[in-house]
Amino acid sequence: QVHLVESGGGLVQAGGSLTLSCTASGNLFNLGWYRQAPGKQRELVATVTSAGSTNYADSVKGRFTISRNNAVNTVTLHMNSLKPEDTAVYYCNGRHFLSSQNYWGQGTQVTVSS
Repeated sequence: QVHLVESGGGLVQAGGSLTLSCTASGNLFNLGWYRQAPGKQRELVATVTSAGSTNYADSVKGRFTISRNNAVNTVTLHMNSLKPEDTAVYYCNGRHFLSSQNYWGQGTQVTVSS
């Protein structure tokens, strides 16, 4: 079984920063973050492979940075220059190599005030 545990959500003013962290109970090829705002579908924010290759949504590119520590199975999302439209529940996500099965954390609320 794979469990993902998240931390770091909170309330911040527009232009501020937050850092989200997620620790997996085992090694996963792909780790990342998705978010879901009220009334909207869950969307990709950023992912990183075990080799360190990254992928970002256009809406966060240049503002967010994703990284991981394979030794402790942790993925971190540094969020800078936050905007009100970044407000959402952020979910940690993981997948095994060449697998379509998703593992999800419980979600952490990020609220950006204007």
